Amino acid sequence: MRPHIITLGYSDLKRSRHFYEKGMGFKASSASKDGIVFYSTGASVLALYPRTSLAKDANVDAKGGGFSGVTLAFNVESKEEVAKILGLAAKAGGSEVKAAQDAFWGGHSGYFADPDGHLWEVAWNPFIAFDENGNLKLPD
Repeated sequence: MRPHIITLGYSDLKRSRHFYEKGMGFKASSASKDGIVFYSTGASVLALYPRTSLAKDANVDAKGGGFSGVTLAFNVESKEEVAKILGLAAKAGGSEVKAAQDAFWGGHSGYFADPDGHLWEVAWNPFIAFDENGNLKLPD
């Protein structure tokens, strides 16, 4: 099993699209329709869907609050890129949650939140590499 689609609930589509497309450089797929946007991320897809509709579909309360117990993450190829991406996210309308810093596990990371509060970790991990397609190569 592997995750194919990661769906984030949004409260303002225009704001969310601006953040992910103009700010972070994602490109919307032509499969996107009114109210839902798809971004190819290589081996998986990131989707934006109305928070209230997503909650209704899952049969849970849409209000939520505090930490949801979920973070998204992406790795970069150098320690310096961590702060650069955090700054890019803040400039695009997100917010820096944790500044770039050396991590207890030997890498370097920080966190930002998108306009709807979804947490993203940006990390440089010296113990893993990328393959020729930009996918992470974990040890066997």
